[in-house]
Amino acid sequence: MLAEQAHHVIQRGNNHQAIVLSDADRLHYLEQLHDCAATHKVSIHAYVLMDNHLHLLATPKEDQGISQMMQAHGRRYVAWFNHKYDRSGTLWEGRFRAALIDSEHYLMACMRYIELNPVRAGICVNADDYRWSSCAHHLGRRSDPLVNDHALFWSLGNTPFERELAYRELLSLGLSEPERIQFHDATMKGRPLGSAVFLRQLAEKTLLPLEAKPRGRPRKVATSSPKIEPDPI
Repeated sequence: MLAEQAHHVIQRGNNHQAIVLSDADRLHYLEQLHDCAATHKVSIHAYVLMDNHLHLLATPKEDQGISQMMQAHGRRYVAWFNHKYDRSGTLWEGRFRAALIDSEHYLMACMRYIELNPVRAGICVNADDYRWSSCAHHLGRRSDPLVNDHALFWSLGNTPFERELAYRELLSLGLSEPERIQFHDATMKGRPLGSAVFLRQLAEKTLLPLEAKPRGRPRKVATSSPKIEPDPI
């Protein structure tokens, strides 16, 4: 993960089990996330907390910011949850998953992907009716202390009303199934999502290969036997 770059983050319950069982749990989860984000200098631009998983769109101030935030929050919340429900053991499905996002081309679509999650799940008709996401904040229905709006969201308009109206229109476009799969797969595989130019620049900056490699062993290339020349006479 890179500082000053937006990332899409997914944290899921182990075996798809619930990570929150009540509104009190949801409130506590988000309050602790707010504290850990502030401590580790991570700006959260969008989020949705579902019963068994969380989505975040976040930008760290430092390279390890998101990892430190998620680890700190995970330890604190699991200890609290286990004590409350008299249980033990892990709550998470391994480590959280994250993908770096090309903000110029994908950030606003990633916000829609995150905030439309309850609509896709059939929980609500309008995304801003779901209490445990940043959507109502972006549509001006309430102020959410967890949210630190990205500069691209502010570029939607010169006034709050203009931004809210523009974002409502973006939400109404929805998200196609190929787009949804694209965000999900990139994040679960930990691969950056961006234009060809963005990925090339990122590879040069990180010195890491960013193109997906074929699965399995490399295919053997057949080579012909060396030609044996007759001994000179």
